[in-house]
Amino acid sequence: MSQNSLSKKLFTKPQDFKWWMGIVLPVWVLAGFVLAQVIVGLILVLLKTFGVTFQGVNESTFQTVVSAVIYVLSISLVIGVPWLVRHYRTTKQDLGVDQPVAWTDLLLAPAGFIVYILLSFVLTTIAPHIIPFYNVDQVQDTGFTGLSQGFEYVLAFATLVIIAPISEELLFRGYLLGKLRKHVSTWVAVLLTSLLFGAIHLAWNVGVDVFALSIVLCLLRIQTGRLWPSILLHMIKNAIAFYFLFINPLL
Repeated sequence: MSQNSLSKKLFTKPQDFKWWMGIVLPVWVLAGFVLAQVIVGLILVLLKTFGVTFQGVNESTFQTVVSAVIYVLSISLVIGVPWLVRHYRTTKQDLGVDQPVAWTDLLLAPAGFIVYILLSFVLTTIAPHIIPFYNVDQVQDTGFTGLSQGFEYVLAFATLVIIAPISEELLFRGYLLGKLRKHVSTWVAVLLTSLLFGAIHLAWNVGVDVFALSIVLCLLRIQTGRLWPSILLHMIKNAIAFYFLFINPLL
């Protein structure tokens, strides 16, 4: 598709304009994401009170299982609760998974990565001058530390490069962006989705970087109508980050 067609989509009027959904939907996705973590945390505490401990379980294995459960529960809550309570249905089209993967998705993902790098460079260069508490050296907590054995690297890779991108794309570029576009302007939906995605990473420098990433992910989703190129780009970004964090941190 041409650039003009993308611009046209960005300024397309919503099907059912409801400005307040621009507040409700992001808050709901955030609530579902946080609630899933709280529920899992409470379950772990409850198990501990009954004498069930995980001291003998490998830390990386434990982190992988907990992360997977949190992601699955988040998606289940965000999509399932509105359907159970209000019959607010989410379709495959809303999520962008109603079409199969296209060969062009394999080309769009690396192309999108280049655009993301350029946009991230611009934003992270400007950010220290306009954000008072911006810390360039702040490091995001991935949940994985002290990896030493081969299977631990495999588990960390599976969590950070496969599970997280798929789950986060379903939640943000799938559910949130797909729903927002029905009620607010597409460019507003992109901005709200990206702001929330940056905020949940809880670090200014990481937040600005993933805000840039989210902008490109949203545009891919809008341009193609599919979530697959966004998932692939997200995987590429996380795989490169994984390499620098765990395989060659000195570089």
